[in-house]
Amino acid sequence: MAHSMHHPTVLEGHMASVASLREHLVEELNDLLNAEQQLIEALPMMAERASRRELKGAFRGHLAETRRHAQRAAQALKSLGEEASGKTCEAMKGLLEEGQELVGGAEPGALQDAMMITAAQKVEHYEIATYGTVRTYAQVLGEKQVAALMAETLKEEKAA
Repeated sequence: MAHSMHHPTVLEGHMASVASLREHLVEELNDLLNAEQQLIEALPMMAERASRRELKGAFRGHLAETRRHAQRAAQALKSLGEEASGKTCEAMKGLLEEGQELVGGAEPGALQDAMMITAAQKVEHYEIATYGTVRTYAQVLGEKQVAALMAETLKEEKAA
């Protein structure tokens, strides 16, 4: 029996999974960065369409926070030595389009406001899930700075 057959060692398997986990982390961060950028564009339009003053204020207030979140995602990529890919986050695009279709069919007023709140909550939940994933990946990989940045954003997303 020839011994030329190569059996991957546990260590090699581990290194491969670390590399792919890191790729996943970078991919998800790029996704979040683009998602936040899409939101930065959408929020002023949402504020514009809201009929209640409190809701207008909430959307405008969320804009500053969203800018911070985008900065943190960019900072996390930088701390990993990665460039932003500029790839579109299709999930966020879909959520925002769905929200616009929903809202577009309603007259301005209480119903449209309620629909906008629903759309905003879906976006929020998507972000909470994704930031949670990214924080976990960063923790597993020992990327403490990235984990800390994501934990901060996660706290704010949950408060929103």
